[in-house]
Amino acid sequence: MRTDKWFYELFLSQPGMLAELIPGIDPDWAFVYSAPVVKEKEFRLDGLFLPVTAKPGIPIVFAEAQMQADERFYGRYFAQLFVYLYQYNVDCDWRGLLILRSRGQGLGSELPYQDLLEQRVTRLYLSDLKDKVDLSPNLMLLQLLTTEKLQSMQLGQTLLKTAETEAEFDRRLSLIETILTNKYPDLTQKMIMEILDLKQTDITRSRFYQEIMTKGLQEGRQEGRQEEAANLVIRQLKRRFGELSESQSEKIRCLSVRQLEDLGEALLDFAAVADLDGFLAQVD
Repeated sequence: MRTDKWFYELFLSQPGMLAELIPGIDPDWAFVYSAPVVKEKEFRLDGLFLPVTAKPGIPIVFAEAQMQADERFYGRYFAQLFVYLYQYNVDCDWRGLLILRSRGQGLGSELPYQDLLEQRVTRLYLSDLKDKVDLSPNLMLLQLLTTEKLQSMQLGQTLLKTAETEAEFDRRLSLIETILTNKYPDLTQKMIMEILDLKQTDITRSRFYQEIMTKGLQEGRQEGRQEEAANLVIRQLKRRFGELSESQSEKIRCLSVRQLEDLGEALLDFAAVADLDGFLAQVD
């Protein structure tokens, strides 16, 4: 606008004007004026929750999880947030959710964004959950990200035993297995089952058993796809005990679909790979 230059000249010639217009500005503070070019950068939002309905008062939620130190994190988070609001011409309220490892994580200066962080953004520090008790199931799942193996075992067992529906049991089991596998890469499937006490929790309720083992083996019997049924059983055995010997794999592939069904049920009670050898010996 042609009036821009006039406004800026007015501010520069009257140093006290900023102090009169902006609370907290001291008349003695000196400023240097410039008009820098702000280049647009491509951002990819970590998580955006949009309301299903257009009901007034329901905000958009900008969520992000950050586990590493990053001195430019806050600047990047708010930059991508406001670029989104501008580009998509958003006309509703918004809130922020940051899931962070710990306080003092090293995410850059908070000062330029202090009001936004205090009034619009919720920061959840996982380290604050570590020793808390009587948490909701949702917070217990987040707490699982911070605990050592013993406490992880107790939390996992509690989460599975308190699941009120089969669907909720399946969801929790899948999340717990994913968290434990990523936290402790050395854990085998057998170890995870032992940690979660799945024999007592009834693993036959799990989505893996019901939808893959049962359905897959039934399809194998109905359509004569013995090879597919054998592959399903071998994959499950590898998840529990690691790689099988060539001899073991060959014997399994020679089983009938009926025998593979029996093995699929029996392997849930196997404590060691020797139990597999015993089963195969009985079949022979």
